[in-house]
Amino acid sequence: MAAVILGWDPTGSDPWDYHAAVGLVAESGKFLRRWSGSRPLNVPAGTEAWLFVQGRSDAGTGLIGHGMVVSEPYQALPDDGGAAAWHVSVLFDALLPLGEQIRQDTLRAAVPGIAWSDTMNRLGVAVPGHAVPGIRRLWRDLGPAATGPPHIVSGTLPPDAVSTIDMNRHERNPDARRVCLAFHGTSCAACGFSFEAFYGDAGSGSIDIHHVVPPEMLGSGYQLDPVADLVPLCPNCHALAHPSAGPPRTVSELRHIISASGHLRGEVVSDFALHAQEDARKILEGPGIYRQEPQV
Repeated sequence: MAAVILGWDPTGSDPWDYHAAVGLVAESGKFLRRWSGSRPLNVPAGTEAWLFVQGRSDAGTGLIGHGMVVSEPYQALPDDGGAAAWHVSVLFDALLPLGEQIRQDTLRAAVPGIAWSDTMNRLGVAVPGHAVPGIRRLWRDLGPAATGPPHIVSGTLPPDAVSTIDMNRHERNPDARRVCLAFHGTSCAACGFSFEAFYGDAGSGSIDIHHVVPPEMLGSGYQLDPVADLVPLCPNCHALAHPSAGPPRTVSELRHIISASGHLRGEVVSDFALHAQEDARKILEGPGIYRQEPQV
């Protein structure tokens, strides 16, 4: 499948309510936008489309959206009766808020096969085939917050039966993840579960990363500390840390919940340790064994 980068200048002659579009994509997962040009756009239906914000925007330039071209190029007269323009319909499925775009220095380092500049062509810059995997990887890691798999209530599907876990960009940053796991290890900080210990090599890389302070509570100048701000959590504990109602739970609260329910903190206990615990229980419950008799 072909891919193209569409240049967009927020201060240009074709304004649109981008803020509202971001909200619609977040709510419904899609936003249909007619993309216009003075000449035919060489982007047939089925072309993967990336949106690049450029021009004199105070927000800065960078990769800001993803979608799909869903129509062949067509010509139509504008509402003001001027000259006919060429259009394609683009169905956007992911948009970052202005100011959160993936910046040019990051793009150049991660995807050097594209001539990233402040003035990407509005009519489309073709993405070389060898650069497509790199730009997709970068968007997956630094693009809009990923949504975890839906949790469906058995036997019914009311509107509120499906819940998701939203992961912020800090939790999905690959460099921050590596530093976090190098310091904290790969076991869940709440319950102690280890994917590697349970599943072997197949479980490698499956642990989630959790931001201990909700990012919405942080200022715009916030600098992430991967050691102090991030901890590894298994998906179960991560789901409990982000309840559908109420404030997020801390790792300490998760540990308290686990402890109050009567469960161990997730360590793997050997048969030898289990026998030792049973022997200790018998000794402590035995009649007068290891008990000091009162002095008469």
